[in-house]
Amino acid sequence: MKTEEKQDRGLLRVDAEECKGCGLCVEACPTKVISLSERLNHYGYRTATYAGAGCTGCGTCFMVCPEPGAITVFRRVRRQAGEGGSVETDVVGAGEALADEAVAAERK
Repeated sequence: MKTEEKQDRGLLRVDAEECKGCGLCVEACPTKVISLSERLNHYGYRTATYAGAGCTGCGTCFMVCPEPGAITVFRRVRRQAGEGGSVETDVVGAGEALADEAVAAERK
């Protein structure tokens, strides 16, 4: 059996200038791909960092973060490229992905 590497379903961006290092996202992340860095930001906080792989795009870290704008979650969405049936993978903000899913559900 061929082992295929799974593509991440999400991508995470942490704004080190907004993060206060509370660690709520670290504890809440189901896949444990967020940790606190050893480096300090200009406020003196150890900020959250993304491991770079393994994000599912669930948005739990975004929901528990008390600091607006510190965490942005992007979801990879598979979209059909038209009549040809080819499939493209886009990275979109979580809000846009949820809106796209709602539109797709209305069309069914």
